[in-house]
Amino acid sequence: MPERLAEMLLDLWTPLIILWITLPPCIYSAPMNQSPVLMSGSPLELNRLSEEQRILNRSKRGWVWNQMFVLEEFSGPEPILVGRLHTDLDPGSKKIKYILSGDGAGTIFQINDVTGDIHAIKRLDREEKAEYTLTAQAVDWETNKPLEPPSEFIIKVQDINDNAPEFLNGPYHATVPEMSILGTSVTNVTATDADDPVYGNSAKLVYSILEGQPYFSIEPETAIIKTALPNMDREAKEEYLVVIQAKDMGGHSGGLSGTTTLTVTLTDVNDNPPKFAQSLYHFSVPEDVVLGTAIGRVKANDQDIGENAQSSYDIIDGDGTALFEITSDAQAQDGIIRLRKPLDFETKKSYTLKVEAANVHIDPRFSGRGPFKDTATVKIVVEDADEPPVFSSPTYLLEVHENAALNSVIGQVTARDPDITSSPIRLPSSSVCGIFQARRLEWVAISSSKGSSRPRDQTHVSCMGRWILYCSTTREAPTSTEWVLINGQC
Repeated sequence: MPERLAEMLLDLWTPLIILWITLPPCIYSAPMNQSPVLMSGSPLELNRLSEEQRILNRSKRGWVWNQMFVLEEFSGPEPILVGRLHTDLDPGSKKIKYILSGDGAGTIFQINDVTGDIHAIKRLDREEKAEYTLTAQAVDWETNKPLEPPSEFIIKVQDINDNAPEFLNGPYHATVPEMSILGTSVTNVTATDADDPVYGNSAKLVYSILEGQPYFSIEPETAIIKTALPNMDREAKEEYLVVIQAKDMGGHSGGLSGTTTLTVTLTDVNDNPPKFAQSLYHFSVPEDVVLGTAIGRVKANDQDIGENAQSSYDIIDGDGTALFEITSDAQAQDGIIRLRKPLDFETKKSYTLKVEAANVHIDPRFSGRGPFKDTATVKIVVEDADEPPVFSSPTYLLEVHENAALNSVIGQVTARDPDITSSPIRLPSSSVCGIFQARRLEWVAISSSKGSSRPRDQTHVSCMGRWILYCSTTREAPTSTEWVLINGQC
């Protein structure tokens, strides 16, 4: 409260002091040796101040006596009186001439060489040049000889509130993590004011938010922007537009203002667990599928993004854990179920798996929102495939006596269809060494030594052939092969 009262008093007295500065008919400028004002024997002085003015000046402890002041942007039909130079050597007989030199002498400031009055003949802008250094000298009117040493003084351009605050780098962008606590700092956005930061409140800025509440707040003097609500959720709203105002004169009525925009983006944190799109998945696979083949894909969706959405997949239970495996596809963020061991429709026709998706990167700050994983059931149906016949033995050894009668049975091979349909097996007629023949599933002799150029003895009739068995189905059927060794016996 005392600070606010002091600001109000300063705002009240400032225009009165400025008016008082510009109204006196003379303003003193100290000589270069910084002699005290109105001191006896001082070579150069302004017109004598009234006792009331001297009392006021003495109470103004910060007053600089070797300075003159002129308000910026002041214009009128006549030049502005800045001040008057006078020496007590001038009895009023007009034998003394006043000379002005330095910054702006003759172009911005003019002096009446008889009276010593200094006028500003141009409109001044403090933001272009804040002060001017000049030198005054009194000389004899007739001889131009100096009557005293030159005196240097400064004319300061007094500031008025003629510049609005500006945000030089806007519009601005900032980020803050979602789910941040109340009061989390977002960024700092400041404006500049070209007015005098020392004199008055013309450059004293106060910041406020015109748009963007109740989500964000701003410190009035430091312009630090903070979150005004806790636990803002990126998945609900990702981007916010904040309009910021900077107002000078300490934010008081009549001050000038400028605005800018700030776009705040909430960055993602891992605050959401993965969730399977469905609780039950169904897949089917032929029993003769190649090992490593992908049977199906399952996917757990995650509302987070980037690494916060990454999940790993595992088979945690079921009757097919030894036959199936699941791998994670980092690109598609899903799990691929593959076959790792052969299937047999006739042995087991279906399997049930329990799969789990779990986040890879867990944020301990949100562990209470977990668990960050989910499960689903996968049912896999094995489809029957038309498999080739299976021989009862991997090899057969058949023996036959020489001179065996034609069409006599010398041995038998057996095969079966492993499919559930158990289709009949047929063996095509074909010969081995032109001597033996398979009819149905029996081997018979088809020639004798009579009329043969080569006797069928043990030395010549030993032969081995590969025979092909076919399933007797209406469609083209798979085949099996087996080796049959036949030895001739004496």
